[in-house]
Amino acid sequence: MQDIYELKEQLAQTIRTYHAKGWSPATSTNYSFRENADADVIYISRSGIDKSQFHEEDFMRVAMDGHPVLEDREIKPSAETLIHCVLYRFFPENTVILHSHSVYSVLNSQLFEESISFEGYEIQKGFAGQTTHDNKIHIPILPNSQDMVEFSTWMQARKDEFQHHAFVIRNHGTYAWGKNLFEAKRHLETLEYLLEVNYKKLIVTYK
Repeated sequence: MQDIYELKEQLAQTIRTYHAKGWSPATSTNYSFRENADADVIYISRSGIDKSQFHEEDFMRVAMDGHPVLEDREIKPSAETLIHCVLYRFFPENTVILHSHSVYSVLNSQLFEESISFEGYEIQKGFAGQTTHDNKIHIPILPNSQDMVEFSTWMQARKDEFQHHAFVIRNHGTYAWGKNLFEAKRHLETLEYLLEVNYKKLIVTYK
């Protein structure tokens, strides 16, 4: 089992890196991890933190229902904490969830309805279970909502579409997850690469 402080440190560095990429501007986005697949408490980024300045102490603990544990009840969790809780319930083998507010995720989400498809790209093998570039893969696009209970019902309805460990929220960003930080990063970065390529290809095609 990885040391909790070490994982906090590694994830905090990832958050600062994603801010530098433009994926986590200002205080936006949220990130979480849990000690193992059986843990009933998760560590999640607290609300209102400039992601360029995010550090280990900026994680707080919440129960799987999204409420802060006793010692952290005075700290405000991310408004989207329930999304993390639902994903851990859906996919209990996963221990890290990452989020992005990238420009290309927003732009792509304005061009497609229910999902966005990719085919023929070598980097598709960055998604767990993909062994060839020849497959056509589909990433779901969900509508945006400020009501996390409502959003969680949409997630439930489309759970079977979450086959590639990621989804897009319209005019919002992406979520990706994995069994560890390395895998979660690979899934998010694979999707973000594909979104950038896809949008630039469309611009060239219809210029």
